[in-house]
Amino acid sequence: MKLYYSHNSNPRVAMAVARYLRSPVAYVRANPTHPDHREAFRRINPNIRVPVLVEETGPALWETDAIACRLSALAGSDLWRGGDALVEMIRWISWGTHHLNQAASVLYFERIVRPTFSDQALEPAALDEALRDVRHYAGILDAHLAGRDWLLGDRISYADFRVATVLPFADRAGLPLDGLANVRRWHDQMLAFDAWRDPFAGLAES
Repeated sequence: MKLYYSHNSNPRVAMAVARYLRSPVAYVRANPTHPDHREAFRRINPNIRVPVLVEETGPALWETDAIACRLSALAGSDLWRGGDALVEMIRWISWGTHHLNQAASVLYFERIVRPTFSDQALEPAALDEALRDVRHYAGILDAHLAGRDWLLGDRISYADFRVATVLPFADRAGLPLDGLANVRRWHDQMLAFDAWRDPFAGLAES
């Protein structure tokens, strides 16, 4: 079983889950958009993106959340909740994807990714909007975490991984998290896990 990845924010989540679960996968760093790799990679993911999980049998599986679900099932782990907790977990996965991380991804892209290939700056109004949105949604998260160790109670779940997608890049992206003590505490708990703090530890850089 192989997990194709890059160091970008979404593949990082898939890597962290695999490392947390100690999944029996071979990690393969990939650059699917490279002209030499594009057509070959299209055969396992028509979106030509990572992460992708390739098992010995069955179709390749792409999209971070689906990969996390599959790896949790293979590990027999409740990181991907079932039963009554499933609905609540899906709610936070969806919220993290479409609200907090959507806004934070603007800052992540403009301040971390874009400078690697362009010196064109985003319009200040767009950055201001992203900053306002991150502050607003991070405030909602901070309020929810008051009196809670984790998003779903007293044990970590995949919702925590997904909602925290961009937080490892918070300082470099300039995310406005000052004064949000519960968010800081919660993410510090996540950083205590080697799998989250450095999911690429020990892997070749090339």
